[in-house]
Amino acid sequence: MTEISSMVISHAKATVEEMEDAWQGEIEDILSQLSSHELVYECAVLKTCNRLEMYVVSPRGSSVLFHFAKSMGVSSRIVEFYDHEESLYHLLKLSCGLESMIIGEDQILGQIKDLFTISKNAGTMGKILETAFSKAIQVGKRARTETNINRGSVSIASAAVDLADEMLKGLQGRNILVIGTGEMGTLVTRALSHRDMNVVYLANRTYEKAKVLADELGGEAVDFVSLDRYTQQADVIISATSAPHYVLKKATVERSLMNRSDNLLLIDIASPRDIDPEVESLPKVILRNIDNLRVINERNLQMRMEEAKKVETIIDEEYKMLINQYKRQKADALLSELYSQIYTLRKHEMDRAVNRLGAYHTIGDVECKVLDDLTRAIANKVLAEPTKVLRNAAEYNDEAFLDSACKLFNIKPYAKKEKENCK
Repeated sequence: MTEISSMVISHAKATVEEMEDAWQGEIEDILSQLSSHELVYECAVLKTCNRLEMYVVSPRGSSVLFHFAKSMGVSSRIVEFYDHEESLYHLLKLSCGLESMIIGEDQILGQIKDLFTISKNAGTMGKILETAFSKAIQVGKRARTETNINRGSVSIASAAVDLADEMLKGLQGRNILVIGTGEMGTLVTRALSHRDMNVVYLANRTYEKAKVLADELGGEAVDFVSLDRYTQQADVIISATSAPHYVLKKATVERSLMNRSDNLLLIDIASPRDIDPEVESLPKVILRNIDNLRVINERNLQMRMEEAKKVETIIDEEYKMLINQYKRQKADALLSELYSQIYTLRKHEMDRAVNRLGAYHTIGDVECKVLDDLTRAIANKVLAEPTKVLRNAAEYNDEAFLDSACKLFNIKPYAKKEKENCK
């Protein structure tokens, strides 16, 4: 049976280090590797700072993903494998923020939208996965519209700011240095823009990007080559770049400690990490990373528990609708091919009849219209009962019956045809 299977590596079981080691390449690389497998008809990948998820449509999806994880060297201790229905339910919960480190966070919905676009552009997403991800995006929007699940800290970025605020007993009069002006850095800056502090410095390798964000949200753009000077002035440094190496090294931090009386708080929310872990050995340095934000999550969890119950009710309702949608698709795909076969045959035989009659009589438009209506009516009446029976079989998950119908009429399963069309 060709359905969705998924593999999930997330903060629920994996540490920051294990997440970093899980996969070092780009999403497009994973999509290319997965889609090249002869048993994978569709695939999609979600990669964030605290999760890596792979979805495939395959008759042997669990086996394909298990061997893929093994080839990546991923420990079975941190990976979870889901079947079709588990994958769908997990995806709906994920889009609503119920699987996030910060319950109800909004960022994951945007990341799912991005994944949807990347996979479609790569040509690896077909009708089966598109149905699932379209529903997930719709449900994620509905959960945030009809409940307060995203009230308060709703992202890793805002949680980082809350952590800084808590540890320093307030940010008033503090100097904050944000390294990185990408998605996460921008979210940090937005969260800071509502706080009462002295100044926010924005550092980026491309000064112009930092300047644009500083002009938009307030703050001072910093040239990356001047990073040393601004680390010395900072009370808090929040780093959120996409660099593959450390951007804040031990030597830089060590120089910033000269003549410092107060502690320096470093918060690393990048994956892979931006700040050399060795800085924690330095005096007056406090280092926190994504793992430490679990504390913020625990506090938010209690506050949002009642809202999460409301979201789960929405998910259960939408999940049933999604399952029924897939059931209809199974029958509709088969019926589409069956109708195509019968209508092709009808047209062929009608044309033959018109040609034969034309040998004896002049056949005009009226006669052709009568023959067309007659053959169409016969075809529709012949197909009426099979249509009802096949849809009923799909509704009650009678896979054996649907497979027999495919064999009887020599119809290939939907996913196999998609794979052939992509080659």
